[in-house]
Amino acid sequence: MAKIEVAVVGASGYGGGELLRILAMHPNVQLKIAVSSTYAGKPITASFPNLSGHLPNLTFTPYGDGVDVAQCDVVFLAQENGKAIQTAPHLLEAGCKIVDLSADFRLRDTALYETVYKTPHTAPEWNQKAVYGLPELFREQIKSAPIVGNPGCYTTASILALAPLLKHQLVDTKSIIVDAKSGVSGAGRAKFALDYHFPEINESVSAYKIAGTHRHTPEIEATLSEYCELSDFTLTFTPHLIPMTRGILATSYATLLGTQATADLYELYREFYKEEPFVVIAEDPLPATKHTLGSNRCHIGMAVDKRNGRVTIISAIDNLVKGAAGQAVQNMNLICGFEETAGLLYAGGMAP
Repeated sequence: MAKIEVAVVGASGYGGGELLRILAMHPNVQLKIAVSSTYAGKPITASFPNLSGHLPNLTFTPYGDGVDVAQCDVVFLAQENGKAIQTAPHLLEAGCKIVDLSADFRLRDTALYETVYKTPHTAPEWNQKAVYGLPELFREQIKSAPIVGNPGCYTTASILALAPLLKHQLVDTKSIIVDAKSGVSGAGRAKFALDYHFPEINESVSAYKIAGTHRHTPEIEATLSEYCELSDFTLTFTPHLIPMTRGILATSYATLLGTQATADLYELYREFYKEEPFVVIAEDPLPATKHTLGSNRCHIGMAVDKRNGRVTIISAIDNLVKGAAGQAVQNMNLICGFEETAGLLYAGGMAP
């Protein structure tokens, strides 16, 4: 199979760096362009020394200046929110397929996007053609999508944990709580606010954007509402920042409508995800972030508390891989007709 030409716009940040790492070893890809205004003219190793020897002839370039991103088959947009709605339309009109790692094409309701992200959505016609890029739920739609809105890291871990319960109507939809912890890389590479300084993060855990104010809350709600055909669905989502570099651990709680035992739910989850190469149903040990480090897998475990009829679901991902770059490549594989696992079969890193 001939290789496709790929560009990464916003390539010098954490998500971009993971994309470069994965794409450098992808059997069906020629990484043609890596766009970064910060590192323009410098080799890839100026930002990512770990890629030494993998992309020896590639340098960062600015957008424009004769660099024709629109000639590439697939373009990954790894910029901050609000940039893709400006960049994507002319690339789509040129025939590029796009995987957007920002939030610009995740919400079909443009009014909701504008409320959450405090900016006008300037490409509503393309937003209606976009598909939410969670392959485990929307695989067939992704295959024919011109643009894929790659999910956020908190949302990926939370949605995969809750979808089987909600799809089978096993829990009280008003009872759901998601308590999630993220490594600091989830904030991106360019955050210099006090909260992200090492003395502030180290030896401390903090909650932020609580009581429905975190921007991933409506993304989780809208996606589960669409997939599970729910109306007026809301949940409680509380994110925490913890003193580690990468990883997401989401603990979800819900009240069961029946008398299912833990074994019943494990059977349900194994059946629900039996064809999914990147979902691991983990009973012993329960999921931990180190189990997923560097991999594109989501590990899910659970237990029922018979005393109060509630279920606890634990899900873990690497926020930079299944929560960002790895999932983006998984989506590229689908829209290009490659094996879905191509370039992504890496084991998680459990070694200390």
